[in-house]
Amino acid sequence: MAHTPAQIRATLADLIGEETGIEPSQVELGSDFVADLGVDSLSMMTIIVNAEERFAVRIPNDMARSMRTVRDVVDYIAAQQSPDTP
Repeated sequence: MAHTPAQIRATLADLIGEETGIEPSQVELGSDFVADLGVDSLSMMTIIVNAEERFAVRIPNDMARSMRTVRDVVDYIAAQQSPDTP
């Protein structure tokens, strides 16, 4: 089942909160992982791996390194999901 961008953002906010201790309600689409959330490269990779498992998608390392904001990850996951078929 494909998740909506809002569902992806909420789940990603939870994953970020688990990794960093940041309150998920403070994680916004425009949040920059480094500048706003203080996510270092190791934490970022943990968040990416957990997101891959949660959403059953693959995020290549070069793509993950280019993701700067929460929106970047949400948009990528939304685009990679298989659409629901009747």
